[in-house]
Amino acid sequence: MNRDRELVFFPASTSQRRDYTKRIYRLFTEYLARNGLRLTGPRRRILEYFLGAERHLSQDDIFGALRRYGIGRATVFRTLKMLEECRLINHVTGTSGKPRFEMNLERPHHDHLICVLCGRIQEVRWPKLEAIQESACRRFGFVPAWHRHEIFGRCADCSRKQSAGR
Repeated sequence: MNRDRELVFFPASTSQRRDYTKRIYRLFTEYLARNGLRLTGPRRRILEYFLGAERHLSQDDIFGALRRYGIGRATVFRTLKMLEECRLINHVTGTSGKPRFEMNLERPHHDHLICVLCGRIQEVRWPKLEAIQESACRRFGFVPAWHRHEIFGRCADCSRKQSAGR
């Protein structure tokens, strides 16, 4: 398994990704226009980097990769905030407490297994757990807006390494 590929529930084929990318750009451009802003070169480059990633990215990951293009930390921070406000991205809290971001648009609901040793984030889906949560909400007359499930522990690689070291 490729350790860098964390985004399991993401369009895999080239044609699906191309259409997905077009929708992302259209929605972000519309969001910016509604707020009196435009898709600048730095914002476009940040979005391109994000769309090309196959793992959850931190602000530092993006800044480190793009600073050679003159993109500052504040621009990365503000762009991530805008992308999150228009619901194109979502964040997962990593082991350091700092957010790591993933594309959110049109991706099925999923939860995260987060390794406390290496920081890897693995996406998982649990239909049975979702059914239990939905049933409990109905029983209490609760109308959920969203939920997030994050389980912290050791990934298979780190567990193997730790066992081998004993």
